[in-house]
Amino acid sequence: MNPTFEKFGWPHTKIVELDHWAALLRPEQPTVGSLVLACKQPVKAFAEVDAAGFAELQHAVAGIEALLKGAISYEKINYLMLMMVDPDVHFHVIPRYQGTRTLLDIEVEDTGWPGPPVLAGARALTRPEMDALVADLSGRWQH
Repeated sequence: MNPTFEKFGWPHTKIVELDHWAALLRPEQPTVGSLVLACKQPVKAFAEVDAAGFAELQHAVAGIEALLKGAISYEKINYLMLMMVDPDVHFHVIPRYQGTRTLLDIEVEDTGWPGPPVLAGARALTRPEMDALVADLSGRWQH
């Protein structure tokens, strides 16, 4: 896996691994249920993802949206492709909602609602919280 996977806690944060993409729990949660959708292909630009990767992206996004809708009933969802510090192709997936949502006793307020997500000051998860969220969310993934 590439350095972006490592930065976001691979393999401990893995929710699901597909052929070309993997969804990881984001260790810092701007909103509860925040993920990273990372491309497994060795590419540094979105246009370099091959046709199979783009085709599978639709499956990955549909799975993530169903997963998070069921887990926290978000109102909107943001996909941020920031790639400034971590140059490998990936998206930060931020479920959005007014107020707070709770999952497994982990409560996080969406402080940016209804504007852009606020990433600074995101709630850092403890290792037990990460493990519990990974187990819960991966168990909800519809194959």
